[in-house]
Amino acid sequence: MIGIIHPLAGAVAILTIATFWLSTALSELFCSQTTIIAVKTAIPWGFLLLVPAIALAGGSGLTLAKGRRGGVIGSKIRRMPLVAVNGVLILIPLALYLSFKANADSFDTAFYAVQILELVAGAANLTLLGLNMRDGLQMKGRLRRKKA
Repeated sequence: MIGIIHPLAGAVAILTIATFWLSTALSELFCSQTTIIAVKTAIPWGFLLLVPAIALAGGSGLTLAKGRRGGVIGSKIRRMPLVAVNGVLILIPLALYLSFKANADSFDTAFYAVQILELVAGAANLTLLGLNMRDGLQMKGRLRRKKA
């Protein structure tokens, strides 16, 4: 069962963050302020899905590791605290700030500066989780490793 929960939770986390990132970028580039407000308001509600998914992925991953800390498993384990710290200390506060600013119709320089920071931090988490997914697929033999 844990072998099903881990990849499913990881996929939900990656897809949720990708949805946040793409909806933010696309709304900022191509949509009205009304749409931007809707996106910025919806993202914090998405934490109700994202936070448990990341916790399940991390916890189930540690269970599957069975105490091993070397090699690919060690790399995956070392990335997760970075994902968590980036999410809890950077991305969640930024998203809440942007939601507040958008709902106040305050699209000023601070809003856009924080928006850029949020996109960069979100891309970092997507990259880290994507690397973990790649490593997991390689470990299961579902993805071939590149020869050095």
